[in-house]
Amino acid sequence: MASDKILLITGDAGESFEVLYAKQRLTEAGFETILAAPTAKPLHLVIHDFEPGWDTYVERKGYFVRSDIGFDQVIVDDYIAVLCIGGRAPEYLRNDDRVISIVRKFYDDDKYVFAICHGVQILVTAGLVENKNITCYEHVKFEVISFGGHYIGHQEAVRDGRIITGQTWNSHPEFYRLVMECLLPVGVGAN
Repeated sequence: MASDKILLITGDAGESFEVLYAKQRLTEAGFETILAAPTAKPLHLVIHDFEPGWDTYVERKGYFVRSDIGFDQVIVDDYIAVLCIGGRAPEYLRNDDRVISIVRKFYDDDKYVFAICHGVQILVTAGLVENKNITCYEHVKFEVISFGGHYIGHQEAVRDGRIITGQTWNSHPEFYRLVMECLLPVGVGAN
């Protein structure tokens, strides 16, 4: 039976602000967040930002956050939703069969699947974007389109069924508005 727990997926080089905001916002709403990574350990997060004169984002050292569990310890039945965090972590996590299996099981079990920024790369690899309306960081657009997704670039956050995607950490207000619309009717935040 599902509890009011939400699984957050990231690893080294995950986006600091996306991890911390998710943990704080979801906890504030009454949910328990469990941070899963390749192993339970202190994670080296990063900060992506934009600077004048640069054609792409810059990366700086971010916060240290300890993951609660490793991917081998994830039991999907214990959670009501999964959130794939952005940053640079998804570029290697999408090659981890455990991550793909976890995210697919959430989807197959009719649970919510959330992804923000580069976290959408995990959804692409899991085969979850075909014929779906998806938004993400603009440099992931090619992957979404190549795998049959409908890229929505003019919205900060998009819901397509049980999948919600957001462009970047700048999209937090719109993204979490949609997330909460989904979660509050089923979770403790509705009490």
